[in-house]
Amino acid sequence: MQSKNFFIALSFLVSISLTAQRLSRTEKKIIASVEKSNPDAISFLEKVVNINSGTLNSKGVKEVGMVFKDAFEGINFQTNWIEMPDGMNRAGHLFAETSGNKGKKLLLIGHLDTVFEEDSPFQEFKLVNDSIAHAPGGNDMKGGDVIVLYALKALHDNGLLKNAQIIVAFTGDEESTGKPLTVSRKDLVEAAKKSDIALGFETSTGFNYATVARRGSSGWAVEVEGKRAHSSGIFSERTGAGAIFEMSRILHQFYTDVKGEDLLTFNPGTLLGGTFVNFDKTTSKGDVFGKSNVVAQTAMVRGGLRFISEEQKERARTKMREIVSNNLPKTSAKVTFTDSYPAMKPTEGNKALLNLLNDVSLDLDQGEVLAYDPGRRGAADVSFVAEYVDCLDGLGTMGSGAHTPEETVNLNTIEALTKRTAILIYRLINTK
Repeated sequence: MQSKNFFIALSFLVSISLTAQRLSRTEKKIIASVEKSNPDAISFLEKVVNINSGTLNSKGVKEVGMVFKDAFEGINFQTNWIEMPDGMNRAGHLFAETSGNKGKKLLLIGHLDTVFEEDSPFQEFKLVNDSIAHAPGGNDMKGGDVIVLYALKALHDNGLLKNAQIIVAFTGDEESTGKPLTVSRKDLVEAAKKSDIALGFETSTGFNYATVARRGSSGWAVEVEGKRAHSSGIFSERTGAGAIFEMSRILHQFYTDVKGEDLLTFNPGTLLGGTFVNFDKTTSKGDVFGKSNVVAQTAMVRGGLRFISEEQKERARTKMREIVSNNLPKTSAKVTFTDSYPAMKPTEGNKALLNLLNDVSLDLDQGEVLAYDPGRRGAADVSFVAEYVDCLDGLGTMGSGAHTPEETVNLNTIEALTKRTAILIYRLINTK
């Protein structure tokens, strides 16, 4: 992996020269190939959308993976289906690769799974009009996968992938990552360590936006114990405050004392309290028993934390621990944290990549491309590799209603976004 500082300086010089030259003769051939293949790209998208690949539908995820596997082999990529251990209940990942030492070494990231499990109200690909199609999972993110495939196909058809190292990584569990992460993201991280740049093709935030930063996410849980007693004794020296009042104090202080940093958010998603509490972590369902004349014996809350850096995450956790330790009378509490997605910070290298993408877009007469607000983006697989390479994300399709049965994909933008991707890749693999 080459120095990120070297890449930043070099990309700035490349940006100046490429802006002036507009499209080369070779790049115009790439554009023509994308245009010719676009009807096939739409048909390919329809085919993979119509295969249910909810994260827990391992058979469906792998079936979609095999469709892409055949397609990548058709453009001379070496493919590998990476199985996950049986106990993880995840299908696995598809990796496709070309090898060489020409220009920048690229990692292109997508995912095969969707939020629509086998028992979901799944609807198949259906045209609404000439430009819009209902396509559950088509926008998030099988459309982005198709952009990757057909951008590379255009380059292959023009003999432009020779001696270039490009690794395509389509994970099978982005919507619900398999645990432990050291297993489910091991191959993705290893691919990043062999690369210079990662491009993520998650859902686009708008035709003229790309993502240079994404917030990380982690889980937190608070469990409180109080003294079970008749309610007439609450607040007394012998009975104390009870578990629910202590939980209320904790959550209120989280709101007043932890809230405030830019791009830091946290949300309590489930809350239970009473005499007895049962909660199933797998289904996120629970029940409680208690009476109004009995002081609550136990309370629990589970939530999520979003952050823009590891430093910000640790500051928030430190404050939360301090608040939880300052208990009301006759109560005790503990807070625990679980890591999920790391943050993708807005580095100078990421911004330099955005400048290159912007040059490509302007040269294609597609308009200026700006950085999207990271506070409005969720976590994604690109975050796992941001520690190792410069990254850009949000390069996938446009649409609406993601994660709902009414999810749509804008078919009219697929060709333009594929052109943008193909030219960006071409320029990167020809940057020494």
